[in-house]
Amino acid sequence: MSYNLTISKSATAELMRQSAFGGTPGEMHIDLLPDSFEEGWLYIRLRCGSQGGVPIARTDGITLFAPSKQLNLMQGLKLDYFADLSGGGFLISPPEGAEASGCGTGFKMMSN
Repeated sequence: MSYNLTISKSATAELMRQSAFGGTPGEMHIDLLPDSFEEGWLYIRLRCGSQGGVPIARTDGITLFAPSKQLNLMQGLKLDYFADLSGGGFLISPPEGAEASGCGTGFKMMSN
């Protein structure tokens, strides 16, 4: 089940919290949504449960699922979580050959 997706300790803790709150302890789903301007950007979406996906990462009690059609896009992603007094959110480091979005939640594959 190794798809080379890395989950930080802070992201693991927040995924566990959200999965428990959502009624699916230990199970979360990640997928990539296209931007609404059709510029090629992909942004992460996290939801509780497996959502019919396949397991792509397992760490410290959390299993992360993803759509089988997006497995190649998940290669090399690094999922992190940042929080401070004003709030928090998930951030990703894009895979090799991709440009990171300004907000840290998306990427665009670079053309050759």
